[in-house]
Amino acid sequence: MTTVTGSGEGFGSVAWWGLSPALDLQAECPPDASSPGDPPELDILLLGSVDARHILRTLAQAQLWPLRRLNFFVLENNLEAVARQILILNLAFEPPEKMGLQEKSEMFLELWGNGLVRTQVAEYVRTQSQRMRRLLPEPDDLAAQLPQLSLEALKFRERDSLEAVFIFWAASEAEASFPLSRLWDSRLRGYLGSRYDARRGVSDWDLHMKLHDRGARVINSQEFRRWRETSVAFEIRDASAYQLPNRTLASGRLMSHRGERVAVRGYWGDVATGPFVAFGIESDDQSLLLTRNGTPVKCAGEISLHNVTSLFRSLVAAGKEVSGAEPEVEAEGRAPGSDPASSRPFRVHFLPLGAAPTLHHRHRFCSRFHLLYVSCGMVHQLSPELGACVAPGGRLVVELARYLVDLRPNQLESFSGRVRELAEAAGFVPESHEGPPETFARFSRKPQPAPGREWTDTGISLPLGAPLSPQRTVYLASGSAFIAVFPEEPEESKASRPQPPKVIRETRPVPFQHGRGVSVVSVARTLGSLEGRESRPRSLCGIKLVLVCPGPERAGRRQGDCPSPVQ
Repeated sequence: MTTVTGSGEGFGSVAWWGLSPALDLQAECPPDASSPGDPPELDILLLGSVDARHILRTLAQAQLWPLRRLNFFVLENNLEAVARQILILNLAFEPPEKMGLQEKSEMFLELWGNGLVRTQVAEYVRTQSQRMRRLLPEPDDLAAQLPQLSLEALKFRERDSLEAVFIFWAASEAEASFPLSRLWDSRLRGYLGSRYDARRGVSDWDLHMKLHDRGARVINSQEFRRWRETSVAFEIRDASAYQLPNRTLASGRLMSHRGERVAVRGYWGDVATGPFVAFGIESDDQSLLLTRNGTPVKCAGEISLHNVTSLFRSLVAAGKEVSGAEPEVEAEGRAPGSDPASSRPFRVHFLPLGAAPTLHHRHRFCSRFHLLYVSCGMVHQLSPELGACVAPGGRLVVELARYLVDLRPNQLESFSGRVRELAEAAGFVPESHEGPPETFARFSRKPQPAPGREWTDTGISLPLGAPLSPQRTVYLASGSAFIAVFPEEPEESKASRPQPPKVIRETRPVPFQHGRGVSVVSVARTLGSLEGRESRPRSLCGIKLVLVCPGPERAGRRQGDCPSPVQ
């Protein structure tokens, strides 16, 4: 059966590479002269980036920006993508005395985008997988040997599953077979259906009428057709050298067999667009993008090799400043090794799978991130709860589906409109940015209400001190927000006494996480527990909850010194 055009099935259910060029994330969030810290920190949340291309380009361009400690938080939806990024980052940080620049660049492209690899690449995957298999059960050894990577946030069962992935990668074909050529052909047959016999014409149509029209003109017919048919995108050496399967492209899936659900391993990735977009269609060296008689002088494979080589050359030139090593000279008054995390210029943190909907529940992530990146395959995770994790004034970059060949132009417009709706609902406003708008959508976080002025709750503006009914849901704007409890007096008693009612008690700061939605009933219950007794919902009768946002001068008050509300 022919796959319906526009279904999007060509990209698959598992993403192995991105559908947009690599970004310098510091350029998306320029440094602020008033940023605290020495050096200041830049916290970046990457949702579904899958291939670490943005991390590598950001580190390669770090010398162009003032010194900032870069904290990358990576959130994926499958552990194979986490394992691939660990392997890719390990390869990128290999010291030059161990692996030359040309060898590293060629190995990176093969490992990253080829379904079939050379013997040397397969042996490197096996060696590094055995190393990670030994390090994962030993957190201390892992932190000592890979200080730039952090797996502390992963759950224990995720670490066990991650170890199982590396065990499979370390196995030989005799121990655990992975026939990628057969799996690729099966995947291609399922995607094309009755068009399979005309697959050469289909690939030419997708390339010239879709990818070229959308800006990827440097991808030529020969390399695109070769990738579609054989899974080899970057043929840098002789074609006969690419014989072994790239095990990092394997993923697990539950399927039905004779009425039972069984776990199988196969290839369910992209067979439509290819891995050419990330490094192969743009370059800082504009001479690579020149055309002669309307034809590009360089193809996407050559541009990718040049860009990756330049990227690794920049990483090597940066030396210890980018490699994550400890500085030799400690700051004055600090003991060597006393604060290893803060002395490193960057660190990559891998978060638990599926943590996006609950990330705002963790206090350390609320209003923390200066930049949020969301891939086109993870746009459905963009929500007000996730937006609460972005600091006021922070940036949001969303990858659009410009290079997804299965989508028609009207579907691309609908996708962009849906992205804008989700971003605005999450508390972001669109911003103009140079460059083609079809590749990325850029937004900035709405500023929070100024302290002492007003409070905005679900789109309704409330004056400071306005009562909140038990049915309302409150969203704490900052960690310094207070909730005060007052007695509700009958109207006749208020009329008989000219003075305002006296405050019976003032609460301590409420330990709710800012940005998290909580009901007034739960606020009252928590306040009751702070006072040493249980407060049930029925005790809300005769009690009024008032939201108080203290000014900057009150932010340093001790716990228990709650300011008086504005009546």
